[in-house]
Amino acid sequence: MSLPTILHKIIQQKHDEIKEGHTALSLANAKAQAGDCPPTRGFAKQLVNQVASGQIGIIAELKRASPSKGVIRKNFDPESIAISYQNGGATCLSILTDQLFFQGHCNHLKQARAAVTLPLLRKDFMIDPWQVYESRIIGADCILLIASALSDIQLADFNGLAQELGMSVLLEVHSEGELERALPLKNALLGVNNRNLHTFEVSLNNTFTLLPLIPDDRLVITESGIHTQDDVNKMLNKKVKAFLIGEAFMRHDNPGEALNNILRDCSLS
Repeated sequence: MSLPTILHKIIQQKHDEIKEGHTALSLANAKAQAGDCPPTRGFAKQLVNQVASGQIGIIAELKRASPSKGVIRKNFDPESIAISYQNGGATCLSILTDQLFFQGHCNHLKQARAAVTLPLLRKDFMIDPWQVYESRIIGADCILLIASALSDIQLADFNGLAQELGMSVLLEVHSEGELERALPLKNALLGVNNRNLHTFEVSLNNTFTLLPLIPDDRLVITESGIHTQDDVNKMLNKKVKAFLIGEAFMRHDNPGEALNNILRDCSLS
């Protein structure tokens, strides 16, 4: 499997981080701790029910920085941002936990979980079962699986393991080939990333192109490139009603207010 340059660098870094993680927490201990965790908050159920009720589903993201944009939000307080999002009407939250490339941390997820009642997605680069157990331990209700970064066997194994542990899974695809690999998996949530991982260019047409190929039993979540009310309405016109939005909110003084403005002004039909 050929990986885009930046993704390849991230995956190489993850291998090093996992080796260090094993020294602090063995796989056997991780399994034991994951089994003792309290119930998850039903990430997929909440999102699916929101859309089924005729409303927009928004996964609001806590993201301090990115490889392509650098620092997005200098004043980054996970607790206050999470509360702002919840007050603004978010359906679920997404928390970046990658440290080197996104300046995230597992503690950001823990802080957000303690501050709100919304279900949380751990957004990171899953390449090892140890990370799936770790995600459950730190309080994730859902994990992200990126088709570009995983083999078919890994996708199936990690998807099954996460569900066994009570977590939801957001399967992320970028192309028709990746979509074909993801569809055989039993999963309600399918994310379409509008960012080209080779060039980092963003086009909403990626969602529009893949949409006709996705069965009705999957909830499509469009990711990346949603910045304006017009972007949201373009998706709504194509019957896409679930969004993962981070940067547009993070650049606003009050992220929850920015979120609420979109919910207030959108044109649901």
